[in-house]
Amino acid sequence: MGLLSSKDSKLISDPLSDDNPITIQVLGICSALAITAELKASIVMAVSVIFVMGAGNVVISLIRNIIPSKIRIIVQLTVVAALVIVVDQVLKAYSYSLSKELGAFIGLIITNCIIMGRFEAFALANGAWRSFLDGIGNALGYGLILIIVGFFRELLGSGTLLGYAVLGDSIEKTGLYSIGYENNGFMLLAPMALIVVGLIIWVQRSRNTNLIED
Repeated sequence: MGLLSSKDSKLISDPLSDDNPITIQVLGICSALAITAELKASIVMAVSVIFVMGAGNVVISLIRNIIPSKIRIIVQLTVVAALVIVVDQVLKAYSYSLSKELGAFIGLIITNCIIMGRFEAFALANGAWRSFLDGIGNALGYGLILIIVGFFRELLGSGTLLGYAVLGDSIEKTGLYSIGYENNGFMLLAPMALIVVGLIIWVQRSRNTNLIED
């Protein structure tokens, strides 16, 4: 028998496609618009949310039977806040410039509706292992969209990926720039992130008609 049953595997696979928190549930859109102008920031945010959701779901699951129902939201926020502080301190220690660039958006992980939603919908009713898988799965689905959006926005908006020029030198007019290509500055603006997410939703739903509601 494998490590994961088919039922458990769906906790990882479904959020990557048919139940993606951004493209299907339309949650976590704010960060998808705000920090995806650069691929590096998108990756760091994705990794941060994976850590917070995976660990947070486990903690909430372990203490779910002793949380008074009247203060469960406060407890959930406290757990997320503690984990976000860890992420923020690690970023400041190892990548201070990126920490400043992401700024308040790392702190806003605390109020990310995907995280709070999974606490309420899953971690409060399931064991630690399945809650961990659910948290990782939803975080991976969220992170996947951020990375895709960040990839296209940085590539087409700046001609770079992770800060490295991949389309050529725009000043020296080498690579694609030598044949007249120009960076699309509109890709670096927040509205373009929404358009890219919309295109991803369109492609996803066109490939799977079961996602279209009757």
